[in-house]
Amino acid sequence: MRKLYLALITLSLIWGTSFLFIKILVGELGVWGVVFWRCAFGAGTLLVLLAFQRKLPELKKVPWFPVLLIALLNNALPWALIAVSEMSISSSLASVVNATTPMWTILIGFTLFASKMEKTQWIGLGVGFFGILVLLELNIVQLFQDNLLGVGTMLGATICYGFGAHLSRKHLKNIPITIISFSTLALAGIISGLMSLFFQPEAFLQLGSITVFFSLIGLGVFGSGVAYLLYYYMVKEGSAEFASLVTYIVPLTAMLWGSILLNEQITFSMLIGLVLIFSGVYLSSYKTKKQKLENKIVA
Repeated sequence: MRKLYLALITLSLIWGTSFLFIKILVGELGVWGVVFWRCAFGAGTLLVLLAFQRKLPELKKVPWFPVLLIALLNNALPWALIAVSEMSISSSLASVVNATTPMWTILIGFTLFASKMEKTQWIGLGVGFFGILVLLELNIVQLFQDNLLGVGTMLGATICYGFGAHLSRKHLKNIPITIISFSTLALAGIISGLMSLFFQPEAFLQLGSITVFFSLIGLGVFGSGVAYLLYYYMVKEGSAEFASLVTYIVPLTAMLWGSILLNEQITFSMLIGLVLIFSGVYLSSYKTKKQKLENKIVA
């Protein structure tokens, strides 16, 4: 468990800066340009690692259809939705909405993967969703303004992550972590590259800026390459739910970096909404003694 918690903390620190880098890059590269270069830098990092470990022949054993589906749901689509969201909301607010990922993971597990839920967990989901409304300051008018697009697309990304976590656990359990990480990033890069080629071809020519290049180092090499090694390690050695708990800590670091480097305002409604979302995630992640015993027996 020490290794799992160390991976959790390290990943949260890395992903805390990802929202900051996306905010910087989306104006320069466009939505699909951000996704493509993020995947390219991440996959390139892992390709070097695989070559060094002499594991490239193992790519022949990859079940490519499940990996393609997971690449779409865990990388290409959610990253595009996050980039769209940060065009209308702050990186800090995006990170707070991202904290709902564990709730979606649990709800998807209940509806599609035969996971059981207790009364406390249902209450947690309700508390968490109320926290989302607090983020919007309970303003109905605001629902028809930019925040609806920003918060809505960010919620769409978290739902994708929920599906991706369960599919990874189900189909990729016996595949080495480096192979999973590289394969999903490479396929997501192909998907996003095609989208960028058709809709934003200028994104391939925008790497001249030092700010863009170093932001892609942070977002791609660390936020995608290194980070996904840690993420899939937690999914395989822990669980999909445990891996999704990284979103507990990410909003705190993201809000801090956004405030310091981008002068983003941390509002009272954001803080209250974050507390409610965290409370909802805690309750929805709560397992009774009976559930813990069942999991122990299954394990």
